[in-house]
Amino acid sequence: MSLAQLHYTSAAPGDEGTVGRFTAVGPGIPTALLSEIEPLLGYEPVRDVPFLPTDAELRSMPQAFSFTHLSDGSRLLSRAVPLAAPGAGAGQLRFHTHAVLLPAGAPLPGDRLPIAAWRSPRWASATPSGAIPDPLTSPYAGPGLEREALGDFAVSRGPWLAAVFADLRRVRLESASGATAQVVLVERQSEDVARWIGLACSVLPPDHAERLTFTTYSRRPSLAPQQVVGVLPEDAHLLDAAEVRVHLCGGPHGRPSPPPGDAWAETAARVWRSRAPELFARARALHGEPFAAGPLAVTALCAGIALGPDERSTAADWAAERPYTLDEEQTRKLVDALTAATIDDRSGPEFDAVGRLFGALDGRCTVPTTAPLAAMLVTEAVRGGNGSLELPDRSAFAGPEGKAISEALAPEILAELGGFGAALDIARTVQLLRVARLLNLDCAGLLPSLVDRVAPALLAAPDFTWGPALLELLDEQFDVRTALLVALDRIAPEDPAAMERLLGRVPLPFTGTQSLPHLRMCAESRAITASCGEDRVSALSRVLRAAGISPFAEPLVLRSAVGLVWTDREPTAAEARMLLEAATSDTHRSAGTWSHLVRAALGAAAHDTDAADLAHDLLRGFPHQILGRERAALLLLDFARTMRGAGAAAAGDGAVAPDEAAPGEGWAERALALRPAAEPVEPGVLEHAFGALARRLLEPERPDAELYAFVQTDDPDLLAAYGRAAREEPVPARLRSDPAYAADCYLNWSAPPHAGVHWTRTSTALLDEVLRPAVRELSSAEVLAVEEAVGRAGSTGRTEAFRAWNRRQSGALGRIGRRLAGRVRRP
Repeated sequence: MSLAQLHYTSAAPGDEGTVGRFTAVGPGIPTALLSEIEPLLGYEPVRDVPFLPTDAELRSMPQAFSFTHLSDGSRLLSRAVPLAAPGAGAGQLRFHTHAVLLPAGAPLPGDRLPIAAWRSPRWASATPSGAIPDPLTSPYAGPGLEREALGDFAVSRGPWLAAVFADLRRVRLESASGATAQVVLVERQSEDVARWIGLACSVLPPDHAERLTFTTYSRRPSLAPQQVVGVLPEDAHLLDAAEVRVHLCGGPHGRPSPPPGDAWAETAARVWRSRAPELFARARALHGEPFAAGPLAVTALCAGIALGPDERSTAADWAAERPYTLDEEQTRKLVDALTAATIDDRSGPEFDAVGRLFGALDGRCTVPTTAPLAAMLVTEAVRGGNGSLELPDRSAFAGPEGKAISEALAPEILAELGGFGAALDIARTVQLLRVARLLNLDCAGLLPSLVDRVAPALLAAPDFTWGPALLELLDEQFDVRTALLVALDRIAPEDPAAMERLLGRVPLPFTGTQSLPHLRMCAESRAITASCGEDRVSALSRVLRAAGISPFAEPLVLRSAVGLVWTDREPTAAEARMLLEAATSDTHRSAGTWSHLVRAALGAAAHDTDAADLAHDLLRGFPHQILGRERAALLLLDFARTMRGAGAAAAGDGAVAPDEAAPGEGWAERALALRPAAEPVEPGVLEHAFGALARRLLEPERPDAELYAFVQTDDPDLLAAYGRAAREEPVPARLRSDPAYAADCYLNWSAPPHAGVHWTRTSTALLDEVLRPAVRELSSAEVLAVEEAVGRAGSTGRTEAFRAWNRRQSGALGRIGRRLAGRVRRP
C-alpha cells in the first residue's frame, strides 16, 4: 500500500502558534483536501514555555498524536512535536507535524489500529529533502504499545477505568447514529493519553476501535474534531462539563469518576485491572451484540475474575437465555464463579438471575454441575429472606448433594416455621414451606398451628405480592392447601369483607370436595351485590344460597352473609325487620348478627316508623343479650311505638294490638326516666320517642292529666319536641278545620300561672306562630265558632281573653276585619 505523506512546520523559525506551512506534500492529494487538513496539523505549545528549553524539557512537552476522519472518507494519522528554535528567546518554539493520509475504504496496514503507530520510529521531526516525499508503505514499525505497560497503567487508573469506558461506549454509539460526542482526558503526559486510547481500543469492538478518532494533546479541546481529546491540567478550566464528559485522571489533580452503572464498562475495567485483555477476544467469540455485557461477564467469571453483583446478574441472565452456547466445562466454571463462598455482596436481582439460569440448565447439564446453583438458591431462601426467589425443582435434591443441604438447613427451617412468638412474614413462610418440601422435611406436626397463624395474616396483609407464590405452594402441597382453606373458612365470619378482598386478588383453589361455605360466599358476593343493586335483602338471600348450607344448620353463614352485603353501612330498620323475619332469633343469637339489628334500630332516622317496631321485636327476641344503654335506647323507641298505638286506638283504629292501646300512666315521667340510662342517646332515638309523645299529646283525645304532667316537667328537650310536632302539617290543618280543636289548643297554650319558663316560651311561640296564622285564615263565622268553643270549654273570662288575644293581630286590614266580625257576633 502506498500512503501519501505530508510535512507541516512553523511558518518561520521561532514563530509560535498553530499557523504554519506545508513543506512537503505527497502526490495525488487535492488542494481542497489540503485546506481541510491544514487546521488539523497545527500545534500550540504549552503555557509558560521555559526559557531556552533543554532537550529533556522538550521531550517532556506533549506530542499531539491524532487520528481524524476527513470529509471524503479518508483518514489522517499525524504526529506533531515541539522543536527548539535556533537562537530563539524564551517561549519561542517551532513545531513539526508529520502526517500520513489513509485512503477511504482501505483497511489499515496490517489490520493494526491507529494507536499502534504511537511510538513508531517512522515519524519524522524534520522535513525530508525534496518537496514531494516518497510514499510510505506503512506508518507502523515495532510492537506498538506493550501489554505489560498497559496493564500497569490500567491498575494505576483503576478508579477511572469504568467511567471512561462507559463514556467511550456512549461516544461510539452516538456517533454511529450521526450525533457528535466527545470525551476529554485530563493527563499530565500525552503518553498517558495514548495509553488510555490503547486501553479503549482493546475493549471496543474492532469496527468501533478502528473508527475511534483521537488526539493526545490539544490546547483548545472545544475546537478539536476528534472523539477523544487529551488535555493538560492547566487547560482543564476551558472545558464545559455540560457539553463534554471530562475525566481528571491520575496525579494530584485527579478525581475518581463516579460509578457508571454500566455492566459492560464495569466488567471491562475489572478485566484490565486483572491484566487479562485477551479475554476481550474470547468474549467476542461468543457472538454477542456489540458492547453486550453478558459475553464479557461470562468470559471474565470463567477466567476467575471477581465481578460485582450487577455484572454477575448479567452473566447469569445471558447464559440462561443461551444455555447451549457454553460447553460443560465453561458452564461448570461459570457456576463455580457464581456460587463461590467468598462472595458476600449478592443482591436480589442476582439471585433471581441465578434462578433463571438453573431453570435453563436443569436437565441439560449433569446434577453435579447444577447442584451448587440449587444449594445457593435454597440457602438464600432460608437464610437470606428472599421470598420471591424462583426455587429449583424437587429432583435437584434427590442425590447426596440434596441430603447434605437438607441436613444443613433443616434445623433453621423447622425452628422458624414453629416460632409462635415471631412476627409472621407471609412471603417468607410460603417460601420456607416450599423449601421444606424440596428437602423432604416432615412439617406435619407444625402445620395446624402454622396455618392458624398464616390465615389471619393473609387477611391483614396490606398488599398481595406473595399471591403467585402462595398459589404455587397450594398447588404443590395438598395437605397445606386443605389445612389453610379450612382455617380461612373458619375465620371468614370475623371479617368477611377482608376475605372478599383477599379472594378478589388471590383466587384460592377451593372448588374441590371441601364444603367451605364462607369462602364460597366471599368469592361470589361481589358479583351478586352488583347485580342486585340496592335490593340488599335479595342479595342476602342469593349469597346465602352460594354457601350451600342453611343458616339454621350453620348460623355463622348468616354472619358472613350480613357482613358481605352490608359492608359500607348498617341495614336500615326495614331491612333489619326482614332479616329478623328471615331467620329465628336463635339463629341471629348464635350468629351474633343481632348486634347489627340493634344498630339498625338505633341508627334509624327520627321519621322511620320501622325503627320502633324493630325495637319492640328486638326487646322480645333478645332479652338477655341487649343490656345497658342499648336496652334503654330501644325502650325509648318501644315507648314511641306505644304512644303511636295509643293514638291510633283513641282514634278508633280497630287494627291496633291490645298492648299498643294500653300505654299506662305517667308518659312524660317514663320517657324522662329512660333517657339517663340511654345516654349518650342517639339523636334519632330521642327525637323518635319525644316526638311520638308530643304528637300523642297534641291529639284531641289525649288525657288532660298527661298533658298537665308533661307541661309541669318543663324539660327543654320534651318541650322542643312538642313545639316541632305542633308545627307539622296535621296540626295547622286541623286548627283551620276544627273550631273545637283550635279552642282546645288556645286553652292549652295560654300559659298557666305556675308554668315553667320553657313551657311559657314554647306556648307563646305556638300561639303567635301556629295558632294565630291559622285563626287569621278563618272566616268571621269560623272565628265565632272558636270563641264559642273556648267558652264551652273554659269560662266567660277565657272567651274575653281569646277575643283580646285575637284583636292583637297587626295591620289595618286585621282591625277592619275584627270590627266587621264584631258586628256580626253582636246583632
